[in-house]
Amino acid sequence: MSPRRTPSGGRIDRLRTIRFTFDGTAYTGHEGDTLASALLANGVSLFGRSFKYHRPRGVLTSGVDEPNALVTVLRGEVREPNIPATMVEIHDGLTAVSQNRFPSLAYDVSAINQLGGKFISAGFYYKTFMGPVIGPLKGTRFWMLCEKIIRRAAGLGRAGHAADPSRYERMNAFCDVLVVGSGPAGLAAAHEAAQSGAQVILTELDPCFGGSANWSGETIDGEPAATWASDVVGELKTHDNVRLLKRTTVWGYYDGNTLAAVERVSDHKDTPAKGAPRHRHWTIRAKNVVLATGALERPLVFPGNDRPGVMMASAAMRYANQYGVLAGEKIAVLANNDSAYRAAAALAKAGARIVAIADLRSDVSAACRTLASEAGAELLTGHAVIGTEGGKNLSGVKLAPFSATLGVSKGNARDIGADCLIVSGGWSPTIHLASQAGARPVWSDDLQAFLPPETGKGWIGAGAFNGTFSTAEVISEGFSAGRKAAGQPALETATLPDVEPAPLDPNPAPVFEIRAKGKAFVDLQHDVTADDVRLAHLEGFVSVEHLKRYTTLGMATDQGKGSNVPGLAIMAEALGKPIPEVGTTRFRPPYAPVSVGALAAERFGDLKPDRLTPMHDWHLENSATMYSAGLWFRPMIYGGPGETIEQAYVREAAATRETAGIVDVSTLGKIAVQGPDAAEFLDRVYSNVFSTLPVGKARYGLMLREDGLVFDDGTTWRLGEHDFLMTTTTANAGKVMQHLEYFLDVVWPDLKVHLTSVTDQWAGAAIGGPKARDILASCVTGTRVDNEALPFMGIVHGEISGAPVMICRLSFSGEMAFEVYSGAGHGTHVWEALIEAGKPFGMVPYGLEALGTMRIEKGHVTGAEIDGRTSARDLHLGWMLSKKKPFIGSAMMDREGLAASGRLELVGLIALDNRPLSGGAHIVEEVDAANPHGSLGHITAACFSPALGKYIALALVSGGKARHGKRAHISDPLRNRFGPVEIVSHHFFDPEGKRMHG
Repeated sequence: MSPRRTPSGGRIDRLRTIRFTFDGTAYTGHEGDTLASALLANGVSLFGRSFKYHRPRGVLTSGVDEPNALVTVLRGEVREPNIPATMVEIHDGLTAVSQNRFPSLAYDVSAINQLGGKFISAGFYYKTFMGPVIGPLKGTRFWMLCEKIIRRAAGLGRAGHAADPSRYERMNAFCDVLVVGSGPAGLAAAHEAAQSGAQVILTELDPCFGGSANWSGETIDGEPAATWASDVVGELKTHDNVRLLKRTTVWGYYDGNTLAAVERVSDHKDTPAKGAPRHRHWTIRAKNVVLATGALERPLVFPGNDRPGVMMASAAMRYANQYGVLAGEKIAVLANNDSAYRAAAALAKAGARIVAIADLRSDVSAACRTLASEAGAELLTGHAVIGTEGGKNLSGVKLAPFSATLGVSKGNARDIGADCLIVSGGWSPTIHLASQAGARPVWSDDLQAFLPPETGKGWIGAGAFNGTFSTAEVISEGFSAGRKAAGQPALETATLPDVEPAPLDPNPAPVFEIRAKGKAFVDLQHDVTADDVRLAHLEGFVSVEHLKRYTTLGMATDQGKGSNVPGLAIMAEALGKPIPEVGTTRFRPPYAPVSVGALAAERFGDLKPDRLTPMHDWHLENSATMYSAGLWFRPMIYGGPGETIEQAYVREAAATRETAGIVDVSTLGKIAVQGPDAAEFLDRVYSNVFSTLPVGKARYGLMLREDGLVFDDGTTWRLGEHDFLMTTTTANAGKVMQHLEYFLDVVWPDLKVHLTSVTDQWAGAAIGGPKARDILASCVTGTRVDNEALPFMGIVHGEISGAPVMICRLSFSGEMAFEVYSGAGHGTHVWEALIEAGKPFGMVPYGLEALGTMRIEKGHVTGAEIDGRTSARDLHLGWMLSKKKPFIGSAMMDREGLAASGRLELVGLIALDNRPLSGGAHIVEEVDAANPHGSLGHITAACFSPALGKYIALALVSGGKARHGKRAHISDPLRNRFGPVEIVSHHFFDPEGKRMHG
């Protein structure tokens, strides 16, 4: 038998032996053990090293609030660090290692940090590493010299680099009632809600339902509490309207009663079922939530309170009653409330020797004295532990008389031999989820703890969550909460179950710190001492949120589970204020760590939604190379055998200018702007006038931001008196829609205008080139497309191959061009009809590379030039700024900075060495490859121009127009590209627009 395993008892399967390793040593345990309970059973007391001082640490708790025993679990080459050993279920082949130590857990060279004392107290890194270095490295910040060493030393566990082969799932669930926690209150609530017919989800973070009923040692209505809990769970399983989720941690509470949870599906299995996920992430939307999350026992702050062998009283009781493991053979007790006495009695019953009970209170109840007597313990009221002894294991404690008003009386101190000290500083209701939901905690003087408000929007509390610690009352509260959450009336008379033994007084003495010589830890996970809290006060960090960040108290995975109230009490004493005035920090999600795999579950690779145009399949079938443009997939080129990208786009662009080309423009943003005030609205939105636009015509428009910089451009078509179709750039479609909705909803709510995004309702094809009109005329019916019927920027309606279409004559390529819109469902049909009509004329489909080439040749701007820093005048679009009306940005567009000389202006570049140019390359007057400097601007877009037979680019250059005809150089050190260029007008090709209007 293991050294600390009791001969009988517990809820483990003693007939099933499980083999596992910890730090390379083989151990055995039983099914139902956690890694913590199994190691304790094997006599292991040293589990880890502390964060900052590398002090030896053992197990403090038995659950999710464990701050010390954090381990790394190895699954093949995959490492998962910082897992509480108290939450790891052992299984055959489990491999775990300790953390934050070198070369071994027993002998850690970084333990020398303990000699640092006050030099590495709270905030030491802020104060130590920010100053300048003197001597040979003068001028260097000390932090720059130390950063790598500090970052390597920081943290606890070490993340791995191996790919995780596990599968993760995500689920969405909806219910009438979500019950969080399956202790007596949660089981009662789920039972009543299920009986009413409500759809119920019951979650429990532990491997078995029942919570404290599994280890409290109580009886409920004459049967063991664990049996009562098992019976309730059995009945719940018979209900079709109940879903039971064990090993499930509800970690976040969000708006709209949406809660996030993670179910550990197969961590506890040595051979997971084929196809089973490791973790399953749940997004649960509930009409009502019952928070039955219980309470966590608090530590007390005293010198040496972090030594291995110091443990929470409830944890020691649970190890004995649920796992059949004794935390020690000779156990001392330190308490400021009654609950520790029941733990002492349970440990004595399990076979431990209780050597002494030190109670900070000067007197205790008769019930406590009886329990102390039953445990065979010496009862020392008005006494405190002022120190612990031993190395990597506790060997004894030092006791001294104590008074809440006078403190410790050291003159009568005495030593008591003990290999375990169990501690209870009272209980803190687990109100984390309620805090996340927006509930403001309320201080209870009786419990010396923060409680939630009586109720909250969408949730109801029950049991110890509310500060109720009598099991009979806890169950009664659960029944009431379940009925209320299910919309049922409360019972007129509540019958309390018969619970033995009788409840003890849960109210603790208002004492959290025992001040004596030595380090006394408040937050054991982050090595925050009581002196650190007082130092924060002295240095001006008096807000609880500043205290948290300066000292790291309650941060990271702890989230104030054990350290919050003691830390606040010490700060309150330093401030001379009561705790409720000091306040508490806001608990944040996640309540407990969540694996990244669970958060990303089934979301990997390219997570953008794949938006496909109606003609997408045609493009793939016709040799298109697709790539992502914003949220859309669009053809890049239609490559021929052996063609490079450049050869393909040059061929496509040249053919379009020679005969005709067709391009898919379905992705352009399209917004229907309708209503009596639609024209007025567009006048306010665009920098140019739209109210004068005739029906059946389109106009190019420019939008500015409120700060006077260019936001977007596009054409808007007037389809009726109060009906406009606005087009935007592909990338900015969503942003423009948000922009318009904001101004309608917030700035001009009086305007009668309705906006509808219709991007996906229209398929679009643009035909351009000298033969474009002939091709269109050969296949369109119901309308003429000659110059008289369809002038530049005109709109007509007709049919192509029986499908209704809307055609606007406008151009982006500089050629005579027409945009043909049809309903998305007709998109491929119309496209194929246009392709067929174009074959006799030599029309080619072209992709974005050719489209970009032709727009660069014409000097048209896109998102590369409209980058959030350019004004209309920078882009030579000042002619579009109306002087007859105000519009968004008009008040700011003339401010001094936007009219200053030397601003970056749009220009064209021609490579004089006939070599490719690249976007992002800088323009300089003189090349200095060894020390690139003196940037005049940068290239925004570049290509090989088939029309000019040269490599050209658009660029933003300081004083651009004044530099036309002058030479400069490209400075692109990343690509090792340097060379001469000529700065010219951005209109490279057909600057008069004869081809477009011809």
